[in-house]
Amino acid sequence: MRDPRRIAALLVAVVAFVALWMLLDVPDLATLRAWADQTGPWFPVVFWLLYILITQFPIPRTVMTISAGILFGTVQGILLALTATTVAGTISLLIVRFLLRDWIEPRLTHPSVLAINQRLEERGWLAILSLRMIAGIPFSILNYTAALTRVRVVPFTVATLIGSAPGTILVTIFGDTLTGEANPVFIAIMAVLAVAGLAGLLIDARLPTRQSPTLDH
Repeated sequence: MRDPRRIAALLVAVVAFVALWMLLDVPDLATLRAWADQTGPWFPVVFWLLYILITQFPIPRTVMTISAGILFGTVQGILLALTATTVAGTISLLIVRFLLRDWIEPRLTHPSVLAINQRLEERGWLAILSLRMIAGIPFSILNYTAALTRVRVVPFTVATLIGSAPGTILVTIFGDTLTGEANPVFIAIMAVLAVAGLAGLLIDARLPTRQSPTLDH
């Protein structure tokens, strides 16, 4: 990565990322309600943009997802949360890939790393979809990691939408977990989703890939 403009963009992005991460905080429900009163019919747009901004950082998106269900109801809340999740993931992928992948990829020369990269290039959607279904895997960290691989943008976006849908829908519907009392049904369903995600990873690991031992760029 010798382009001075890209280096400058990377430095600016790193400084902005750290500054925003330190200053940014997930607004509580009372604050969101106040914003809703102030912005009126534009509040869904404000909430959607805020959701995308917050999920660019390693900050749990659960509070925003629950708030979507409380503030907008089940249908609109799910629509807002799921579309914002998908757009946020794609934006993260594109930003990190533009800034870092061309510099990092030539250094990833270990055969096992090349094999993983090839697998993600051929069938990355299955791995991403499976990982999205496991609640314990941070949303933003997966975005950053995927950006440094060869997974293609469209399969990544579709897999993010489908893989994030079950958990996002459940968290939006079960907004009553905001009280701090975890619903046992909610926990059981999340566990089933995690098992399904792990099963998808195991299936992906057993499927063959085309042989391509070297990087092409």
